Amino acid sequence: MVIAPGGAFHALAYSLEGTEVAKRLNEKGVTAFVLKYRLVHEDSTHPENSIGTLMATKNFKKLDSLNAPVIPLALQDGLTAVKYVRQHAADYHVDPNKIGFMGFSAGGTLTMSVVYSATDESRPNFVAPIYAYENAIIGSTVPSVKTPIFIAAASDDDLGLAKHSVHIYLKWLDANQPAELHMYERGKHGFGMKKQNLPVDNG
Repeated sequence: MVIAPGGAFHALAYSLEGTEVAKRLNEKGVTAFVLKYRLVHEDSTHPENSIGTLMATKNFKKLDSLNAPVIPLALQDGLTAVKYVRQHAADYHVDPNKIGFMGFSAGGTLTMSVVYSATDESRPNFVAPIYAYENAIIGSTVPSVKTPIFIAAASDDDLGLAKHSVHIYLKWLDANQPAELHMYERGKHGFGMKKQNLPVDNG
């Protein structure tokens, strides 16, 4: 499994949505790779463009404009990661036909961009976008080959992204692709591997 942490394409929640996820998968016998994909360079001379300010004000329009140039680069990183793992499957003792890609938030956006944009050599065999941001996804064509999807989010996502996961699920259903959707009642955005004494803790 290739794991893409979130961070709004400005940072990486490398532990919460990366290495901790990898360790959980390892416990279940799954080989995991945490992807460091390219990000927007923060400019300290423009604090109004900082991720903290943009998220606090929920200024997604500006965030999208700042992220637009870097998302295609992150996409190339994601495609390259899948291709690399497949080409080196024997070295890692993994099945080249069982390579998954999962991501959280911006990483979920990247997950969907990868599956929509891949060629045969770089296409994951299954995907798991977790509270993805649909508006910034590159591509829109569901693969014609069987590509199961697992989607998870919280209904009380405080960035308003719950419906984005539902849209992705419905799109997979319309394409007659295997799809599973888990919408937790509570957990907000970015629950990752947090312990909140909520149902998402057991995800």
